[in-house]
Amino acid sequence: MKKLLIGFFIAILAGCASYVSPERETWKNYLYGATFTDMNDVSRTAKKPIFLGDGGRTVANATILNPELEYGDKTLNETAMCLGYMTELETALYDALRRPGLSVQRVGTDVLVIMVRDAIMELNAPEISSIGDENLNTIAKILKRYDATFIEVAGYTDSMRDANAARALSTDMAERTAVYFARHGIKPARMFIVGRGAARPIAAQDEWGRLTNRRVELRISPVR
Repeated sequence: MKKLLIGFFIAILAGCASYVSPERETWKNYLYGATFTDMNDVSRTAKKPIFLGDGGRTVANATILNPELEYGDKTLNETAMCLGYMTELETALYDALRRPGLSVQRVGTDVLVIMVRDAIMELNAPEISSIGDENLNTIAKILKRYDATFIEVAGYTDSMRDANAARALSTDMAERTAVYFARHGIKPARMFIVGRGAARPIAAQDEWGRLTNRRVELRISPVR
């Protein structure tokens, strides 16, 4: 009986344990197959055979075909399928992420998730926080359901004097987030990972704006 109780409490403590990133030297193993560049038309085209070879699928393969789309212009029909698929994904993310520091936006056929740093990482340490663990786990579960997509994981900082330090910090944020996803079932073959430093600020560089500019953005794009 005593052994059973000890095992029970160990299981509870294990379930409550905070996520801890693996040692940095192992990150390349978790991210094997990821692409470390911007996600654009050229890089998506180059990555598609790798993605499909790793068991990935296109939106057409993941969608129950509407009989109305069996005929007509193939490109228009494919775009219609992508719009429907990404609308479902956007809705799932929006409903699940009504939390401070997180936002979901639509950009054409892509879906953009903006996560300010404080919503996913410790305040004064480069580690996923307990709240971040919860937020990222929620996102990972949805991304696993909507797997006919590429994901760009981009890190950003606020304005910093040292551009190299800003890029290094933003890259750490992006890679740390990508490792989390890889450890939670998201195939690296879907991922593009990039650190953009202080580029593309989305708020003023005042006290509050700087907190917003420190962020990780997920741009999710349908695989056609």
